[in-house]
Amino acid sequence: MTDQLTGASTELLQALIRNRCVNDGTPESGEEVRNADLLQTYLEGAGLDVERFESRPGRTSIVARIEGSDPEAPTLCLCGHTDVVPVTPEGWSRDPFGGELVAGEVWGRGAVDMLNLTASMAVAFKHLALHGPRLRGTVVFFGVADEEAGGTWGAEWMLDHHPEAVSCDYLLTEMGGWSMVGHDGVRRVTVNVGEKGIAWRRLRVHGTPGHGSRPYATDNALVTAAEVVRRLAAFRPASHVSEAWRAQVGAMPLPPELAAALVDESRLWDVLPTLPEPIARTCHAMTHTTISPNVAHGGTKTNTIPDVVDLDVDIRTVPGVTNDDVDRMLHEILGDLAHRVEVSRLQSFEATESPRGNELWDTLSSRVQVAYPGAELVPGVVVGGTDARFFRERGTIAYGAGLFSPSIDAASFADRFHGNDERIDVDSLGLTTELWLGVTEELLR
Repeated sequence: MTDQLTGASTELLQALIRNRCVNDGTPESGEEVRNADLLQTYLEGAGLDVERFESRPGRTSIVARIEGSDPEAPTLCLCGHTDVVPVTPEGWSRDPFGGELVAGEVWGRGAVDMLNLTASMAVAFKHLALHGPRLRGTVVFFGVADEEAGGTWGAEWMLDHHPEAVSCDYLLTEMGGWSMVGHDGVRRVTVNVGEKGIAWRRLRVHGTPGHGSRPYATDNALVTAAEVVRRLAAFRPASHVSEAWRAQVGAMPLPPELAAALVDESRLWDVLPTLPEPIARTCHAMTHTTISPNVAHGGTKTNTIPDVVDLDVDIRTVPGVTNDDVDRMLHEILGDLAHRVEVSRLQSFEATESPRGNELWDTLSSRVQVAYPGAELVPGVVVGGTDARFFRERGTIAYGAGLFSPSIDAASFADRFHGNDERIDVDSLGLTTELWLGVTEELLR
């Protein structure tokens, strides 16, 4: 049965990739209707009723349910998004939308983020409908649009307009499932329990227009903006060591002195430059509110000194940091330039986290033993964003999970996520499909 399920997940993943549901952030992009049609046809083959929800033309999400026998039993939602981020084909070794199976790996945009999970969830869900036992609890499959641009036309829209369709006690979605073996020989599988917040800001820098041929002592908004960017990049926010970060560091095979420094808020900034850059970036993002000035707009003409420059700044907050805290931080960074800069809020939400010590956590811990006897779960925090936050804000316990083969560790996962030559191995597809089946049957029986 394992080979059959693995094959089904592989074929469905290939088809999802080939549908090219690219979300570039504009409301008209995505065209998730193509993957919605595919998943609906696949699930209806098991006699399941599939509901369709369209937030705007082409932005289609689907929901299917297997009702439990006990209305008091919990509901579990398997939530997989159907859109992918844009791609630059020139950076790829293969067709990013070919969905090719090469040397045991499926290649293509979305293979890691997160069509592999969406496909395996659909296969497990269909198998439950056809062959599974009658469960006390209800299981929901949610194929959702627009995750890659913040969920406005997907999970957020669904919970605002059709909450009854996807309301649940527990939710499983991205990101998690990679593992590592520590010095003690124990394999630890990451399950993400929370994610950082977002506090995006636009900084409008003001100046005085003039002729570009007479630049001396002028009030050039672009020159001021350059200094603002320098100050943003140089700022050192306070370090924040969470319980999840302590657990992550404890699971890593690190020298004791380095491990101690990585969980010491007074030493973190000093140890970061000693680490390889990819590792330092992850450590920094996991332990700090991050500030990244990423977009600049300004000026009208080469020979005209600009009077306005807009800077869009990506700010990701650690737990406990509020919007007001961010505004105070920016005022501190700007210092004597604060009166020259108008700060406006673009998008914001605070960090979210689900507790452990519940039936879902215990069930995940039990089911990873099937593939990795003796393995332990370790909590993690997503430094980006997922649809889990919309559900956490409504009281649902939501985790980012999965189960990958030993060939997928944290570093390889991060490199392939939104990267060139994105791909996933077939073994991981099989392991994850079996995980969804096992968790659902054990949790809801």
